[in-house]
Amino acid sequence: MTEADTTPGSQSALRQANERRVVDVLRRDGTRTQAELARATGLSAASVSNIVRGLRAAGTVVVRDTSSNGRRARAVSLLRPPGTVVAVDFTADHIRVALGDSAGTMTSHESVGYDVAADASRAVRRAAWLAETLLIAARIDLGTVSSVVASIPGPLDPDTGEVGEISALPRWSGFRPAQALSERLALPVRAENDANLAVLAERERGVAQGAEHVIHLLLSEGVGAGVVVAGNLFRGAGGTAGEVGHIGLDSRGQVCRCGNRGCLETFVGSSYLLNMLPRHTDLARGSDPVRLSDLVDAALNGDPGCRRIIDEAGTALGQGAAIMANLFNPDRVVVGGELARAGEFLLGPMRRAMELGTLGSALSRLDLLPSALGDQAMLYGALRMAARSAG
Repeated sequence: MTEADTTPGSQSALRQANERRVVDVLRRDGTRTQAELARATGLSAASVSNIVRGLRAAGTVVVRDTSSNGRRARAVSLLRPPGTVVAVDFTADHIRVALGDSAGTMTSHESVGYDVAADASRAVRRAAWLAETLLIAARIDLGTVSSVVASIPGPLDPDTGEVGEISALPRWSGFRPAQALSERLALPVRAENDANLAVLAERERGVAQGAEHVIHLLLSEGVGAGVVVAGNLFRGAGGTAGEVGHIGLDSRGQVCRCGNRGCLETFVGSSYLLNMLPRHTDLARGSDPVRLSDLVDAALNGDPGCRRIIDEAGTALGQGAAIMANLFNPDRVVVGGELARAGEFLLGPMRRAMELGTLGSALSRLDLLPSALGDQAMLYGALRMAARSAG
């Protein structure tokens, strides 16, 4: 399959839409003859026959001979209830797709490197192609997918679905990823902030299980937070709750992409940290671009310069987390993202900074923990959200 096969208005997209119409009738009404399906969907008898043949080959329906008004007919029934859900995770340089069952349990997943930040429309086309490829490999017909949730590294307007102006994907500003992906797949799609999905996943199956008030800090190019208050996800009035990367820490610090100075992001964002690498180190002198994972690996292997960079990032992160802890009084603060892999090299100075800046009554009930789900958290959260919206 190629990306061109799924262009809007193509035969493939039309076939998928018609398959979904047939499956929706079977899901709503139960067993129906092919003639009844044609009447219910408005499709021709020949189209319904071809669609049923494809669904039968995919193991989605079973067909048996019957009679209707004294004439021979073919009755069609769903063999496997349509309950597959799909999660799509966009990062600046990767696309991840996962499939799940009707309960939101992951059954398969795949990842490809891609310059997502460069072009929103092309990234959506690539994501749709990857999702369809994964479905075909799992022998799941697209018409049986009930819901899709896409993880986006930035704030989303709750009314329009547009990506906000300040995000890890600046060229996506004003783009509506759910609408675009829905048009590609001919399926209902919901877009959600990546940190929001991560906090839901950690509460469901990670280190935040049993906690009612949770902050999940997601560290990447910027810093986002998923916030749960009294068991409910807190998005704020305009969908920007949790944009903690723009907490001001130093009015004389570096200029942030938001236009302010000394934001938390300028102390812990990946590009800022990589710019701090000493030029003479082997890591900085290499021919390949240095990634945050390289910095973390070097710190874990004893590089003193890299450890110092992470130590200072942990201190700044702890200062920002202390402000959040005083505001929300959480019982769990979870740290995720590539930088969290540094473990105590990051969490140690973070914990010390929080001890200095957090009210004692808030700190006494707070656990600071690394994410248990790592870079899979967004996929797990998206699958659970998709399963619940389908139900």
